[in-house]
Amino acid sequence: MSSTQTLGTTRQRAPSKRALATRTRVLDAAEAVFADRGFDGATIRDIAAQAGEPVGTIHPHGGGKEALFHRTVARRAAALSQARLDALDRQRADGPLTLEGLLSAFMRPFFELSADDPRWRHYARIVAFVSADDRWRAIAAECFDPTAEIFLAELLALTPSASRRQAAEGFVFSVSAMLALLTSQGRIAALGQSPAPQADQIDHLIRYCAAGLAA
Repeated sequence: MSSTQTLGTTRQRAPSKRALATRTRVLDAAEAVFADRGFDGATIRDIAAQAGEPVGTIHPHGGGKEALFHRTVARRAAALSQARLDALDRQRADGPLTLEGLLSAFMRPFFELSADDPRWRHYARIVAFVSADDRWRAIAAECFDPTAEIFLAELLALTPSASRRQAAEGFVFSVSAMLALLTSQGRIAALGQSPAPQADQIDHLIRYCAAGLAA
């Protein structure tokens, strides 16, 4: 009996490059379809067609539809959280934290990631679905709440007269505004009768939300 067997463990073979590439295609396709149709409107067949894979390929790489939705949300969550925490560290290093600095650290990384890879826009729509539907409370708690709690603690320190409920309300209102800008810039252009540079819109968003939180 080998030492591995003696220890009661088994050696698992690492996924091949081909398997990893297929998994990425499946998750990219799921992200696009869920973003376009929501969880209820999407089907495994739609996702397989988008991925260019047989329907039978989806389950080994994503599981059933609910498990695939969970994996799709979780896939980018760690990168987004780390980008936000890194931005928060930079804000702290620059001097005393302000409401605008706190919101900048939370919001700007999502826009920066979206500028580098348009698929993050799909992800923003999915995050909006997760935020709005109590069915996905457990997913939100796993993927987003640990980082949100860090920012909420900083927000409470900056607004000592606010209760936790008031701070949470303001934080969620701000997150909703961020997601709206990430997913519906065309609406602003239509109502404003002219497009605006995204950098200007992000600056406006941060000032707007900071003023609301201060109030």
